[in-house]
Amino acid sequence: MALETSPDAPAAVRTIANGIASWINQLGAVWVEGQLTDVSIGRGTTTVFGTLRDTDADISLRFTCNRRVFEAVDPPVTDGSRVVVNAKPNFFARRGTLALAVNEIRHVGIGELLARIERLKQLLSAEGLFASYRKKALPFLPHTIGLICGRDSAAERDVLENAKRRWPAVAFRVEYASVQGPAAAGEVMTALRKLDADESVEVIVIARGGGSLEDLLPFSDEGLIRAVSQARTPVVSAIGHEPDSPLLDLVADLRASTPTDAAKRIVPDVREELDGVRLLRERGLRAITSWLERETHALAAIRSRPSLAAPVTDLQRRSDEVAALVERSRRTLTHRLDRASDDIAHRLASVRALSPKATLERGYSVLQLADGTAVREVAQVAAGDLLQARVSDGRFAVEVKTEENT
Repeated sequence: MALETSPDAPAAVRTIANGIASWINQLGAVWVEGQLTDVSIGRGTTTVFGTLRDTDADISLRFTCNRRVFEAVDPPVTDGSRVVVNAKPNFFARRGTLALAVNEIRHVGIGELLARIERLKQLLSAEGLFASYRKKALPFLPHTIGLICGRDSAAERDVLENAKRRWPAVAFRVEYASVQGPAAAGEVMTALRKLDADESVEVIVIARGGGSLEDLLPFSDEGLIRAVSQARTPVVSAIGHEPDSPLLDLVADLRASTPTDAAKRIVPDVREELDGVRLLRERGLRAITSWLERETHALAAIRSRPSLAAPVTDLQRRSDEVAALVERSRRTLTHRLDRASDDIAHRLASVRALSPKATLERGYSVLQLADGTAVREVAQVAAGDLLQARVSDGRFAVEVKTEENT
């Protein structure tokens, strides 16, 4: 029943506290799953105190437990253990606090944990967070590497020592975070955001040594997986040993089997690179030497040819051929000119022999009428006609005295 109160008639604190306690104490026992933190056993008491934290949200409840119930769990539970407890809510009116009175504790089954991880894996895979096209390539030689690990951990030493042994000039920016327990996922996400915001950091390594499935649960946290997928800087997962495979391995841009393997994957070995450069120089020198020798032999073969070995001989032969052709042409032309000259002389003699002048030179003459017509018949003239007589060296006039036919 609600209390009737007013500013003039308020209820006492004890009344409200006792009312809350009376209502809560009527609740029955429930089974609750969570993660144990801040577990402590009071000296000289049989009561165990601690906090039961939600695995997916930042919510927790205090709990109390009989020491015999707590120590009866096999294997023993510690801070960070995932458990299922049977508890009854209790409100302590004197202190005004709520706590769960635990009367049974059980480990969360490994099979159940694996099933939950598998369901989360399928969900994130369906969203494409594990797709290969989302993977970013690592730089060949990063100048600054971000490292997220536990303080003074073996994983930190493995990464730093192996990386500097391979490339002494590499620089690290280390962000420490819990790598086990209820706060691990949140601290790793905070460190990841810090390193991702630093533009000088070219690759981020999240490293942790091996452990049980429960120890590695923070690295399958959904919030951490999404934070890694959204990072602009390439992320390398170096969690546990070779068989360990939290979901972080799937979303990371590169999965290293161990922290030592991560150091080998993110920086090249200076000795190997120097050996590679030396081998390439030797190969280049051999290639150039071989090419020069081949070209030298080719030039020597070309120079040994007669056209280059004794070019004057060939020119002299060609010169002799040209001289012979010129001489042959001259003889041919002279012969043809001589024949042409003889032919002209012969034709000239023939023309002269047929010329009327030659006939006149033999004592003949040509008689012409006054109009220049040659007299061929007696009938063309009459007595008393004046004719022109043409002889070899001139002409003169003649008069016809008589005409007579033969």
